[in-house]
Amino acid sequence: MTASTADVLEALQEVIDPDLGVNVVDLGFVCDIDLAATPAVLTMTLTSPACPLTGVMEDQMGTALAGVLPEYEVRWVFRPAWTPARITPDGRDQLAAIGFTL
Repeated sequence: MTASTADVLEALQEVIDPDLGVNVVDLGFVCDIDLAATPAVLTMTLTSPACPLTGVMEDQMGTALAGVLPEYEVRWVFRPAWTPARITPDGRDQLAAIGFTL
């Protein structure tokens, strides 16, 4: 089975930011998915380049993507900087439910 971008995004919804408790897709951390590259390249960002949780999220990605995308590389980028404008409406609802205001 060849993974589609939709398959990868669905799997990445299982990857939860440990600080915020919301998945990386709804937080807008997924910048690009290049399935034509070998291995596939996931370009991701975080709220801050100083975030110490990249390893935790990479471990979660390995578990979430195991059956969908067995070979991939994660590239962390911080330009342009992440902003709350990247959060999806579902992500905003999830954050509001735990007390965050945007």
